[in-house]
Order: sequence, then structure tokens, then C-alpha cells
Amino acid sequence: MRTVPAEHYPYQGKYLDLDGHKLHYLDEGSGPAVIMVHGNPSWSLYWRRLVAELSTDHRVIVPDHIGMGLSDKPGDDAYSYTLGSRVDDLTRLVDHLGLDDVTVIAHDWGGMISMAWAARHAERVKRLVMLNTAAFHNPKGLKLPPSVWLVRNTPVGALLVRGFNAFSWGATRTCVTRKPMSKSLAAAYTAPYANWSERIATLRFVQDIPLRQGDPGFDIVSETSERLDRFSETPTLLIWGEKDFVFDLAFLEEWERRFPHARVVRYPDCGHYVLEDAPEEIAAEVRSFVDAHPVAPPPETT
Repeated sequence: MRTVPAEHYPYQGKYLDLDGHKLHYLDEGSGPAVIMVHGNPSWSLYWRRLVAELSTDHRVIVPDHIGMGLSDKPGDDAYSYTLGSRVDDLTRLVDHLGLDDVTVIAHDWGGMISMAWAARHAERVKRLVMLNTAAFHNPKGLKLPPSVWLVRNTPVGALLVRGFNAFSWGATRTCVTRKPMSKSLAAAYTAPYANWSERIATLRFVQDIPLRQGDPGFDIVSETSERLDRFSETPTLLIWGEKDFVFDLAFLEEWERRFPHARVVRYPDCGHYVLEDAPEEIAAEVRSFVDAHPVAPPPETT
């Protein structure tokens, strides 16, 4: 992979060995635990501003999924690029770090992954912040945006992703709508995916989208969706870029139906990478939310 400039990513991460594969994660600050879970094709870089905001009084954990960011990128013969594997990886990281009373902050695929974990460990979850994501089946049924359908279902789409890094580069252009992403930041987003082998996860994530019974991960989505009522009293913040062409307003409406108690903050001119389009506003919203719903810090160990 290419070098990521410190101006965009001023963090030194840690690694957890998962069956011979190194999972990279940030572990910043101290206090109540916050875990931030990214999607595809982003990586922990996406959360850098919220890490800076919350690590002043929280312990902020930010993993890179296997195959993404600064984590190892094994081939299909060594790792199963499925939703089930992602949930297992997150579970092992949380258990390894001994995290309880967790605030979950998630975007894109990170919502499905983190909420699958959360639904199985609801007693360990104290606050939820969801940004343009889902934790239930596509409310539009089998309908996918044309570009996503192409990648998921055709050899041409696969070639574009792995041969030309089209998914990662395309996201730096189409997923921001309020302001263009700078060339240096776009280069940082795409740096972990410099060649064919390093782009395996950006393709497998799309191919793993579960739409029908029998698709890998479909049952996990169903199970998670059925358990979301466990969070009926959990403080929840929904942050939404309304110009997202993937997680559009149909997904937000489903969140609002299931979480009528949630605070909802909409950004009509922002896209899928809503945190890139409105970083200062969102940092302020998240800060206000966590301050309004305090969580006691973990006991000190001797």
C-alpha cells in the first residue's frame, strides 16, 4: 500500500492477531468505551475527526476490517470475506480489549456489522450513533443502485474494482456532495488499495450484500433486525446525508420507524460520506449527544 500522510492520519495503531491475520485498530484516549466501525471502501481514516473529538474523555477504538485500511489483506484461500467473519472479528476485538458499556458509532457496512454484534450483547451497549447505514434488510427489496449492481453481479464490475480501484476512487468523488474531496485526502482514502491483491475486500464487500434467502449473511441480517427492539430505550443519534445514493431516505425512514425515540439530524446537501461533508457540525452533534447521555468510566485497575 501507499503511504498515508500524517496530516490526514496522525495516529499510531495497534494490531490484534486473528488466526494469523493482523487486524489494525486505533486505541486512543481513556474513559467510557466508544467503538467506531467503518464500511466499504472507507477505513479508519473516515473517523479521524470524531477520534480527535471524543478521545479527550473517552477510550476510542477504531478497527480496520480485514482486507481494509492498514489491516492484512489475505486471499480468499486464507480468509472468508463474509458478514459472519466481520461480526466474529469485531466480537474478538471487543472481548480482547474487555470493553463494556460501549457506545457504538457506525457508517455504511459498519452499521450492519456493529449492530449484529450489539444485538447479541445488548447489555454491553449504552449509546448508538448511526450515520447513513442499515441494520436490517434493504427496505427497497432487491433494488440496488446501478453502479453497485454492476460491481456485485458482473465480471466487468469486478475488473473495474480490482483492476482500476474504481470503487475506492469513485467514492472519493461521488460520496461527497457539499464540497469536493481534496486530492491529498482522496489519495489517503485510496492508499490502502494500491494493487489487485489489496483491493480484494472492496470487491468482496459488495458481492456479499445479502438480498435473498440463501445469500451468505442473510440470516444474520434477519436475526439482527428482529432484535433491534432490544434498544428501544438506548439513547440513539441518527445522522444522515440526504444525497446518499445508496443509503437514501428509505433507510432513514426505516430507522425512524424502529427507533422513534432517536434524535435525527439531517444534512440535505450532504452525501454518503456525510462525515467528510459536514465534519465540524457532526462532531458538535456527537459531542452534545454523548454529554447529554453520560456513561460512567470503567473502574481503574491496579
